[in-house]
Amino acid sequence: MKGTTTAAKWLLRFALVLLAGFVIWHYWPAAKVETVHSADGAQIKFRTQEDRLEIYSNNKWTPFFVKGVNIGAALPGYDPGDLPITKEHYLQWFKMIQDMGANTIRVYTILQPAFYEALVKYNQDHKDRPLYFIQGVWSPEEDLIEKKDAYLDEIYNKFEKEIYDAVSVVYGSANIPEEFGKAGGTYRYNAGPYLLGWHIGTEWDPTMVQNTNEKHPDKKGFVGTHLSAKPEASPFENWLATMLDYLAVSEAQFGWSHPLAFTNWVTTDPLSHPGEVLIQEDMVSVDASHIQVNNWEGGYFAAYHAYPYYPDFFRLDDTLKDVKEADGTPNMYKSYLRKLKAYHKDIPVMITEFGVPSSLGVAHLGTMDRHQGSHDEEAQGRIDASLLQDIHSEGMAGAIVFSWQDEWFKKTWNTMYYEIPQDRRRLWHNVLTNEQHFGLLAELSGKDGKLVIDGDPSDWNSLKSSEIQKLDTSAMPGWKEISVTHDEAYVYVNAQLEHPFDPEQEQLYLGVDTIPGGNKHAKELGGKTLDEGLETVIVLGKDNESQVKIASNYNLHTRLYGKLYGMLPVKPEQFQDDSGIFDPWKLAVGLELIPPDSKKYNPFEDVPAGNMLRGSTKVGSTKFNSLTMWQTSGTTLELRIPWMLLGFSDPSSKQVISYGEKDGKLFARSTEGIRFVPWIVKRSDNSVIGLDNGGGGAFPVSKLPIYRWDGWNKVQYTERVKQSYDIMKQAFEKIK
Repeated sequence: MKGTTTAAKWLLRFALVLLAGFVIWHYWPAAKVETVHSADGAQIKFRTQEDRLEIYSNNKWTPFFVKGVNIGAALPGYDPGDLPITKEHYLQWFKMIQDMGANTIRVYTILQPAFYEALVKYNQDHKDRPLYFIQGVWSPEEDLIEKKDAYLDEIYNKFEKEIYDAVSVVYGSANIPEEFGKAGGTYRYNAGPYLLGWHIGTEWDPTMVQNTNEKHPDKKGFVGTHLSAKPEASPFENWLATMLDYLAVSEAQFGWSHPLAFTNWVTTDPLSHPGEVLIQEDMVSVDASHIQVNNWEGGYFAAYHAYPYYPDFFRLDDTLKDVKEADGTPNMYKSYLRKLKAYHKDIPVMITEFGVPSSLGVAHLGTMDRHQGSHDEEAQGRIDASLLQDIHSEGMAGAIVFSWQDEWFKKTWNTMYYEIPQDRRRLWHNVLTNEQHFGLLAELSGKDGKLVIDGDPSDWNSLKSSEIQKLDTSAMPGWKEISVTHDEAYVYVNAQLEHPFDPEQEQLYLGVDTIPGGNKHAKELGGKTLDEGLETVIVLGKDNESQVKIASNYNLHTRLYGKLYGMLPVKPEQFQDDSGIFDPWKLAVGLELIPPDSKKYNPFEDVPAGNMLRGSTKVGSTKFNSLTMWQTSGTTLELRIPWMLLGFSDPSSKQVISYGEKDGKLFARSTEGIRFVPWIVKRSDNSVIGLDNGGGGAFPVSKLPIYRWDGWNKVQYTERVKQSYDIMKQAFEKIK
């Protein structure tokens, strides 16, 4: 009996030692971070003070400007809900981000335990210069948009649960069951000491906000423990005050107080925009100044996603032309920031998303060349840096650039109807979808970088023979050899010509046939005819000539916006098979809007999208340009063509957009592969080299070899920092 008692005592002691060890380990980060205690005993590292954010360091409060970057949850080949990023990957990123000069990262939702473990480890290893983070809490966005009522019990309870889980996760005290599309697991790393603040919700749908306000006029006067709604607050703003207060009460249980904010964007800001055309973009406000703090030392700030090209009033509103650059050019983005700051007199304002993408595709136009796309990496960095400077100079509390990494799963409004099936978007990299290219870290397709477009074909020797298909060029005068390969973003062509290419004397043409139909004759063919039509043709010549053109009856753009939507003037002959017309590739950047669906008439707008830039993709070269598509050197031609410019809706499953429409929509069909039809046109007399049938008649495209490949369900990719990374590093360094 005595022996049993002694054993029990030793087991108890052992258990107490383990418990003490866990407590020390769990709260160890807190002991290494300098904080101050509020009157109620809560630890405070950051606080809002008047219109600024402050950090407690070296026994005093000092102003802190957030130099941040938004981090997404996905990698190429994955959707965000797959949460594939490992601890080791995060650690690599954190170092790169801090080396860039950023002091803060923002995440949008609860991530896997690996993120918090990596952040704690990184900061323990860099205790003199930690990397802080802002934790987002994802609201039930799809439910809110569909049901348009924030007070529905299922939405209200779901958001509260997400807030509770987020707080528990940050402080390393959560066990979240695994659920498809959401983070889960055991969270034991206390990242709370490195938290800068909370950022709840998503960009609010204005129709949902208005409907919530109209359905619940009685939801007024919320008074919480730490946050309350002012008398002028709308029902939706009362809902937000309720959620923020619930977050504060939840965090107080862990003995901390951090700055709080809800997500907002220009669409639901509290300002009036007389130059806006779309009714929804200036329909309802969500006003951060209608919520007040009660006994919450961490404080409260306003957070906005603000881009210089959306909504359209950024280039249409004359009231934003009052702030000018040194050369007299109106800086309409800076004017907006100034008005936004002036409205929020007593609380800090942080711009928690801004930036432009490095993409061939473009979706909206802005002033000062600040478009949503059509930028190379250098231009992206230059524009992002100028936006950062605008934000800082207008007295904002911080600027968080969007985003750290490129995201393949993203869609955008003017290419999404060409991406079929949409659930495979993550498996290929669409150069025309600008939303996929906002990162300062490039997520490149598998051969991008391995194959350098510079006119030197030696890097093709690094590929396996099984990755390259050599085409029979016996019926292709002027072309000695053509080799083809591909990856998740491009089709690559390496051609040897019989004579060096001189764009002053000739043009190179490469026709593309993927499915039955298309042009069998056209002016580009120089009087020659084909036995099978071409969907697209690649023209290489002088800088202003080089582009991909598309058969008019196949033209995705005019079929969607002209034939189906009625926004473009079209003629019946455009849609006849073998129309003989090749159109420039274009993307829409503005829809035709007609009252009463808009405040005033707005014409349809589009821009060229098929331009093929000659240059080099060799990083470090003076000719480097991330949008380079071709180069020649002597008799060598190297070329890469974005999949969508060839009509592909999903190359990973060998799907192309079909001719015709189905149920009022474009649709896709399978293809065997690609037939390339090369020829050369002499400028002196417009004579054609190639396209000969020997005995006359139509050139037998149908007899040409087909470039074939196997579909894929897994991707290869590489990472490298863009030119914009170094430019942003310099911009961050200028802000002290």
